[in-house]
Amino acid sequence: MTTAGDLMVIRPRRLELPVWLIAIGLVLRWLWRGLWWCLRHPVAVVLVVVGVSLYREFGRAGVIVPVVLAAALSALWRWRHESSWWTWWAGPILGRFRQLFVYRRAWREAMTLCDLAKVYDHRTVLPELLRVRSDQALDVLTIRMVRGQTPEEFQKATANLAYAFGRRHARVYSERPDDPPIRSGYWALVLGAVDRLRFRDRPSVVYLVVVRTDALRTLVDPFDVPSVPDFTALPLARREDLRHWCLHLLATHVLIGGATRSGKGSVLWSLVRVLAGGISSGLVRLWVIDPKGGMEFAMGRPLFARFACKSFEAMADLLDEAVTVMRERQTRLAGAVRVHTPTLADPLVVVVIDEMAALTAYLQDVDLRKRIAGSLGLLLSQGAGVGVLVVAALQDPRKEVLPFRDLFPTRIALGLTEAAQVDLVLGDGARNRGALADQMPRWAKGVGYVILDGTPEPARVRFSYISDDHIRELAAEYSAPADAADILAQVGRETATEPARPPLPRQRRGPLLPDSLLNILDRDTDGGEPR
Repeated sequence: MTTAGDLMVIRPRRLELPVWLIAIGLVLRWLWRGLWWCLRHPVAVVLVVVGVSLYREFGRAGVIVPVVLAAALSALWRWRHESSWWTWWAGPILGRFRQLFVYRRAWREAMTLCDLAKVYDHRTVLPELLRVRSDQALDVLTIRMVRGQTPEEFQKATANLAYAFGRRHARVYSERPDDPPIRSGYWALVLGAVDRLRFRDRPSVVYLVVVRTDALRTLVDPFDVPSVPDFTALPLARREDLRHWCLHLLATHVLIGGATRSGKGSVLWSLVRVLAGGISSGLVRLWVIDPKGGMEFAMGRPLFARFACKSFEAMADLLDEAVTVMRERQTRLAGAVRVHTPTLADPLVVVVIDEMAALTAYLQDVDLRKRIAGSLGLLLSQGAGVGVLVVAALQDPRKEVLPFRDLFPTRIALGLTEAAQVDLVLGDGARNRGALADQMPRWAKGVGYVILDGTPEPARVRFSYISDDHIRELAAEYSAPADAADILAQVGRETATEPARPPLPRQRRGPLLPDSLLNILDRDTDGGEPR
């Protein structure tokens, strides 16, 4: 009997399974896990099976001899072709070792303390570490995010993740950071299909690149001077993964931002060096403006078709002539091509400006400053397509100093003094994505952040160091042609006139004014009676 107010406890009926059925279920579960592990790690399974078979057949010698032979072949492989040795042999082995004994040991603690773990249904859900791939300098961690996470959350925690795993630098990429290889030969179709699977779009995965060995601490030697520069891939710097970073110069403008003594000269002279072959052949014309009185560029004067370093009037004239070249090419190439292709008859004009703020903000002559700003605005907005490019360097990237900062498609950030300047140079959110240009150490001259093609995440690079002796050698060996100063005379063409066009017939439209007012206007015009 129950009455109102009594507490009733209702328990569901318990289903009791026999012990033998529970044991069978556990065995099947363990067997399935073991089979799944074997399917995911076929190489390890094959090695274990072969090792056991050799040991049963030949004893200890059956295991020691293959290991010694494999070590000898590995050493020979590394000596002959180290890059493929890292890609196919040492990299996977080292990555697997570090995945098991470095990252998995600290994974739960690192994800929790870096605020990347989530709580769902009263239990903690962690991002999953899928794979670790290593090379000479980097560890690339493939991470499956928790449902509802975005790559921005990992990018904000980049510095925390680097120090959590005992390193100083790390990057987070929303897409695979390396490019798919170019396949050729008989197996190109098969390998291409494998690459399409490996490099497929995976929105639920991010890639954490941990810098194990900082390859940017040592100076970068100057790159070789190509006889014909490739304007779509000019090697200027070394990346953290020991590959070259190449600048796509064709049809773009370049802005270099960096504090004093941060290495802007390394960027500019690295660009001049890789263009030197085109300068001597006449394929490239360098017009250089050095407001510091020639302290930076006077040593390489023979390389330049035009050079202005003392008179601001001469600098304004140089920019006006660049606009004239741009107008001439626009008139001549309109309707024929959309992007200019450099030739010996129609070379690429690169206007290099050091300390651009001296022309746009600090110049006291207001009229001259407005004239320079007008020419720069026209060049930056219209010159890229016709082969009149601007490469500018400055210390202060604020809008008051450089009002047309957004007209530079390609930007490079060296060491900066304030965190807000990073976003001013590279774009909004660049610092949150890992571009810590305001935290550069004192040794990092010529180290900066760039945006890789096809990815929004910045990459850290170091530009080659060009000494005074290298500049003198370039000036002596790759001087510009004698007729390079006047490019309009060198081109040898006059500006094309606008073709004559027949007038279009106009349709008679009704008057927009009242008839009375229209009659008065007609009387005044004809000087007589209205029509």
